[in-house]
Amino acid sequence: MADPEFDIIVYGATGYTGRLVAEYLSNHYGSSDNAPKWAMAGRSQDKLESVRDEIGAPADTPLVVADAEDMASLEAMCERTKVVLTTVGPYQLYGDNLVAACVKTGTDYADLCGEPAWMAEKIAEHQEEAAKTGARICFSSGFDSIPFDLGVLMTQKVAKERFGKPAPRIRGRVRAMAGTFSGGTAASLGATMKAAARNPSIINVLRDPFALAPGFDGPSQPTGMIPMYEKDLDKWAAPFVMAPINTKNVHRTNFLAGHPYGEDFQYDEMMLTSPGEAGKKMAEAAAEMMKNPFGAKPPKPGEGPSKEERENGFYDVLFVADMGDGKVVHYGVKGKYDPGYGSTSRMLTETGIALLSCDKPGGVGTPGYFLGEALVKRLEEHAELTFAAEN
Repeated sequence: MADPEFDIIVYGATGYTGRLVAEYLSNHYGSSDNAPKWAMAGRSQDKLESVRDEIGAPADTPLVVADAEDMASLEAMCERTKVVLTTVGPYQLYGDNLVAACVKTGTDYADLCGEPAWMAEKIAEHQEEAAKTGARICFSSGFDSIPFDLGVLMTQKVAKERFGKPAPRIRGRVRAMAGTFSGGTAASLGATMKAAARNPSIINVLRDPFALAPGFDGPSQPTGMIPMYEKDLDKWAAPFVMAPINTKNVHRTNFLAGHPYGEDFQYDEMMLTSPGEAGKKMAEAAAEMMKNPFGAKPPKPGEGPSKEERENGFYDVLFVADMGDGKVVHYGVKGKYDPGYGSTSRMLTETGIALLSCDKPGGVGTPGYFLGEALVKRLEEHAELTFAAEN
């Protein structure tokens, strides 16, 4: 079979996040020697042309028309490329056909999915066939869950180098964050809640930290849902809205890799406030907000912050590896730009480029499993993330 026409197709390029991905590809790589051959895809030729011109992409940037409801058009699109990057969510509403088309054609795929029940369903449906066709289906390739998935991977690397074994427990703690969650994230949560109301068994998937590790029943995990004072950090910790998906992806990476973190590994995520009574009140307020994390007027898909707001955003995550004998590793992952848009669009793009050189077998996986340290290197070199031990 001849090589595909493109390295990467950005599907959903006329949406808010999709156009950021296309803009980053155009601006960051341009016509350089290492530039991937890429195209923009969506339902409307006219909208694709308009967005191409708005973002300043070259006039000869290829455009591909494909519709999430038209399986033939999706398969035709997949046959033209090595990797599809999709921002068309909620994925449980619009993603089934594209995943199936990628699996059928052996095309690599990366998305921004934070919908664990749908992901568990796709693992059950496609893991076996993807292994046969060679398609690498890489979920959660944005702020959920790359900084956390790769942060744990790198923290464990340091633990093994220093102490000869992995840490039995790691705490992920968001120290600071400025920016917004995407409208797609809010829509995904809403779609998940509606699906759970129709099918209560989905609640069990959402509660199970090993829902993406089928057949593995791991140890009891800290919930991260109750505010607590962490003496070693001298700060209060509050529930973190992305923890339910991030923790599942961390455990899937460990599962797919053959449990290099250990089969007794424990992991949880929370958000740090401050010490004292003020910190306690902030943590309690954050816990209350978890009942409705996006408020009365959640962001809508297609909406997002201004360029200035995106560029002024940032995030800072601490990983604390507790070795069980008093020894600890502190490891930090920091990123520039708004986490839900500016940084996420860069992470998804670099995931797609890294997949071009991936030699892992096909299947349904995670960035940590498929790409690991190769993606860490790309993110440091291109996307302005930093990964570093702090003690």
